[in-house]
Amino acid sequence: MKELKTILVVDDETHILHVVSLKLRNAGYEVITAEDGEEGLAKAQVHMPDLLITDYQMPFMTGLELCIKLCEHEKTKEIPALMLTARGFSLANEYLEQTNIEGVLTKPFSPREVLARVDEIMNRSQMMEARKAS
Repeated sequence: MKELKTILVVDDETHILHVVSLKLRNAGYEVITAEDGEEGLAKAQVHMPDLLITDYQMPFMTGLELCIKLCEHEKTKEIPALMLTARGFSLANEYLEQTNIEGVLTKPFSPREVLARVDEIMNRSQMMEARKAS
């Protein structure tokens, strides 16, 4: 039996949290949610998710700041992230290099697209873990 993977979804828009969480749960993932970057950071440090999905623009702490803070801590620095951004917004390569952001999805997106990216990141992570173990 495969181990249930945990995903932390952080977004200040309730409808996005609901839609993304529902799609991921239906695909067999355990989902934890947070409504801002500070809450997301606290939950990441407690639950150690296998993946973070975060909105860029949020109150208290942006998704980028959240990813940077996670990379500063030994315990959370390996957590990969998928960033959700507003249309027309892009992240500079330097931010992608100093964080674990493995992909960027532009809003509006389809829940199917989110699931495809999540599966892709999770499969890549599993392959890397298998290589380390052998």
